[in-house]
Amino acid sequence: MSADKRSFLFLQGPCSPLFARIADRLRSHGHDVHKINFNSGDVAYWSPRKAIHFREKLQALPELLESVWLKHGISDQILFGDCRPVHKAAALRAERFGVRSYVFDGGYFRPFWITLEREGVNGHSLLPRDPDWFRDTGKRLPEPSAPQLFQPSFTTQATHDVLYHLAGISNPILFPHYKNHVSVSAPIEYAAYLKRFSLLKLNKHREKRIISTLLSDKTPFFLLPLQLNSDAQIINHSHFENMSEVIAFVMRSFAACAPTHARLVIKNHPLDMGLVNYQKNIARLAQELDLAERIVYIESGNITRLLAQAAGTVTVNSTSGSAALELNCPIITLADPIYNLPGLTFQGHLDAFWTALPKPDAELFSYFRKTVMYGTQINGSLYCNHGTKLAAENAARVLEAEKSPLEELL
Repeated sequence: MSADKRSFLFLQGPCSPLFARIADRLRSHGHDVHKINFNSGDVAYWSPRKAIHFREKLQALPELLESVWLKHGISDQILFGDCRPVHKAAALRAERFGVRSYVFDGGYFRPFWITLEREGVNGHSLLPRDPDWFRDTGKRLPEPSAPQLFQPSFTTQATHDVLYHLAGISNPILFPHYKNHVSVSAPIEYAAYLKRFSLLKLNKHREKRIISTLLSDKTPFFLLPLQLNSDAQIINHSHFENMSEVIAFVMRSFAACAPTHARLVIKNHPLDMGLVNYQKNIARLAQELDLAERIVYIESGNITRLLAQAAGTVTVNSTSGSAALELNCPIITLADPIYNLPGLTFQGHLDAFWTALPKPDAELFSYFRKTVMYGTQINGSLYCNHGTKLAAENAARVLEAEKSPLEELL
């Protein structure tokens, strides 16, 4: 094997052609490519390329990984999300075998970027939590290049998801021990989505009026954008069990400590399945806390317009926090996302946030954004056709380099 030739192992990717396209590009550049499939959806998106099929119980995976790493001289492994059960053993054990891990995830700055980091993303990111490091590093970096644009498509993403799960019908036969990392089965998920999106269409004009009133009224409002209960950011990178806990925690603090004339706007996540009746639960808690006239719950709407006018934003660790900082909106996080830095987010308790409301340091955010963009973001998409082709091209350059962009900065 030449000094430049590498041996890549692909683990589970997104429900899209992205990993196959990256693999084809790497193979065309002379590298060895290997793959472990964990379910029939993996097979469908990787075929007709050769792969190893893991059909055993999860406890047997470390042994298989070690044998593959050694037999094929694996130098690098590539995975989507570092918290999936099928990835945890790989992420924990690879370094002792001299294997580098590259982790893909949704972009820290969306919609035209995705994340590609060494060793981990989000709460496992190698990015320091030191504002002075970002200042020093950001000063040396150029402004990020404008991304190549494409049309993000929820329909394309949903189609890939359906095809992936249709292939999964054969899992009980071909992969009898496979368990999805998401707790809700696909049929329930799709039925829930159909119901929720039908209701969204019915309530579209009503919610537009609510948002227009909010934006034209001079009454200050705070924004709580919800995340998905199934999100690794909640499950693995926060102390909350689910968003219902978050809502209750924030509403109780708001009732006790926020200015009495202010409102709290709770906005659902656009991809929430609707299995939890947040509207009913919030209304019940609002009555209990005597907040009925001060709580606004919405299912849809342009979050950028809301952030631009909000008195402040409360989030656990959502990427909407980056958007809030970009719009100079005061923000507090209830966990520790990569942007939770002194000077960017409020560092005190939530009870004090409602009246403190320090503006983010715009210069620090500029340095932070430049550094994160340079070190961890690639132009492209996880799902849409043009975006995955673009991502494959840009990812290959990062994967073939001796050091990742973030390692160079560190």
